[in-house]
Amino acid sequence: MHRPATTLLALVAAIRLAPAADLKDIAPDFELPFRQVHLDFHTSEAIPDVGKAFDPDEFASTLHDAHVNSVTVFGRCHHGWIYYDTKLFPERRHPNLKRPNLLKEQIEACHKRGIRAPVYITVQWDQFTANAHPEWIMKNQKGGFVGDTPGPVDGGFYRRLCLNSPYVDFLKRHLAELFERVPVDGLFLDIVDDQPCHCDFCKKGMAAEGIDTAKPDDVARYARQVLDRFRIELTHHIRSLDAKCTIFYNAGHIGPKSRPTIDCYTHLEMESLPSGGWGYVHFPLSVRYVRTLGKDSLGMTGKFHTSWGDFHSYKNPAALQFECFQMLALGAKCSIGDQLHPSGRLDAATYRLIGSVYAEVEKKEPWCRGARALTDIAVLSPEEFIRERIPEPSAGVVRMLQEGRQQFDILDTKGDFSPYKVLILPDAIAVDEALAKKIADYIEKGGSLIASYESGLEPGKAHFALPQLGVTKVDDAPTDGSGQPARGRSYPRNNYADYIKPAGKIGKGLEPTEHVMYLRGLRVAADDGALTLAPAIRSYFDRTPEHFCSHKQTPSSGEVEQPAIVRKGRCIYFAHPIFTQYYRSAPRWCRVLFLNALDALLPEPLLRVEAPTTAIASLNEQPGEKRWILHLLHYIPERRGKEFDIIEDVIPLADVRTSIRVPSKPAKLTAVPQGEDLPFSYKGGRASFTLPKLVGHQMVEIKF
Repeated sequence: MHRPATTLLALVAAIRLAPAADLKDIAPDFELPFRQVHLDFHTSEAIPDVGKAFDPDEFASTLHDAHVNSVTVFGRCHHGWIYYDTKLFPERRHPNLKRPNLLKEQIEACHKRGIRAPVYITVQWDQFTANAHPEWIMKNQKGGFVGDTPGPVDGGFYRRLCLNSPYVDFLKRHLAELFERVPVDGLFLDIVDDQPCHCDFCKKGMAAEGIDTAKPDDVARYARQVLDRFRIELTHHIRSLDAKCTIFYNAGHIGPKSRPTIDCYTHLEMESLPSGGWGYVHFPLSVRYVRTLGKDSLGMTGKFHTSWGDFHSYKNPAALQFECFQMLALGAKCSIGDQLHPSGRLDAATYRLIGSVYAEVEKKEPWCRGARALTDIAVLSPEEFIRERIPEPSAGVVRMLQEGRQQFDILDTKGDFSPYKVLILPDAIAVDEALAKKIADYIEKGGSLIASYESGLEPGKAHFALPQLGVTKVDDAPTDGSGQPARGRSYPRNNYADYIKPAGKIGKGLEPTEHVMYLRGLRVAADDGALTLAPAIRSYFDRTPEHFCSHKQTPSSGEVEQPAIVRKGRCIYFAHPIFTQYYRSAPRWCRVLFLNALDALLPEPLLRVEAPTTAIASLNEQPGEKRWILHLLHYIPERRGKEFDIIEDVIPLADVRTSIRVPSKPAKLTAVPQGEDLPFSYKGGRASFTLPKLVGHQMVEIKF
């Protein structure tokens, strides 16, 4: 039976997995392959003759010819069906499976071609189990099943199974048999996430822990503890079955909440289909955090025009190129999602598409193997404070920094700040006593800081916990139509605009006049010794049903209300939520002000690239090869349909001028894999060159 809930807190606190789950202990020379396919096979019992057209040799040769060297194949799908010759659970074998050992045949055929074949196992979405054991389904506070609302389409297998129920005992038995019946290179355990649950098992567990189920935060915390316990126990169980297989738990996103049980993973796979709901900002946001965790990783996109299960659709070739080449540029391997037709035959057109991209990836691999990012900047992730997959401040800061070609990582509060020249706290970073000390130590040792809006406030938001910012919070005072403080009415502050007036270096590239800030800034005063770089200008009055002017916000009154940008030493503070605002409406002036502030604190960045803001640049190091690799990419996502962005055309750039801060004069610069040497100059610790033409993706080797 499942472990009594009263031991849960102690278990999570006490267990740290032995290094058995670390990559170096899986196999002495193990490295994730660069060219993987994730082959979905969620196949309804209403479809006949499943697997009838499967041919082992054709299956493996199609993958091999498409330059695929790893494919995730299916053990059990979201419908709950098993695709191998199970003896323990014959009722779960797909009822129309024409090849009872389809999974084993797939794996053996791949192994003959030198192709790795980890196994997919669904965890929390399983229609068969949900129907057979409704008592194992997660429940919401009202007693309804979690996942009962329509999924992506009407109908579906989205009722979510509770990891605090006896379902886990079935899962362990299922995995034990899997290792007996088929060769297992690795496990991809899908839909493993924490959601608040009020099923009988969780209510009993929370009662034993003294948790008030009426408090959502406490219930959510308990759910995270249940998930952590599950991953710890299941990883130990898997290791008792096999010492070397890879293990990954998928939740559709990897962020700071994954850190407590990171030793349960052998590697990390970042599911991020831009057209499938993730968007084009998600992968760079995710990978810049993942690559700081010390695990080998791969990015996962899809061959689909939209998302999973989009049969007989094909992603534009340019989009698939960009998504895979960006993975390489940001230090990850590649995975492309596909779904096998119920017949068991791979779609030839799909593998011509995948093969066209993976042939190029294969050529680029020597300059990507063992690469690690070179960075100047750390961004403290708002995910610890905003429970969203893509918090708005995160998306805004990633876009600004990428458009400025800055080199940066994303950290959580447990990360090491010391390697970075600048630390950024975007919009919503609450600073408790421990974090305040950590940041103060970082600044004292020479680090610089940029914070915005409520970042730097103590958790109660009453006072700033960072005196280094040089600002003091002032009580909010909404105004009525006369400009006087409103009485008996509290307007939502961020529904009303104010204005910022840039001047001097902070305003470089902008007209020295009022620029609207659609989300009003926090009211602050500059401390003694702090310099106001730009003031905030009030409007005549806030827009209300009683007082309004024209169609949108009231214009500037010309009256300075407070500081908008303040500098004290190596710290710069923005009173406005500039990153959230940039995510929502992308005012160019917000990005220019931020990058000007960054330039003041980081006058010699690793990279300077003269190109449109649509160009992306990433700098990596291969220490063993004594070389750096610069990746330049130019693909433009465009909102042609209502639902998501696409990439169709590759627009070349000519004469891209680039300057790199280097530790010593390079021996040579070479465009790779073409092998074309590039003339360069070296002055003041910087190597400068001009790339004659950038077509999609170009790597430049800087050899020392």
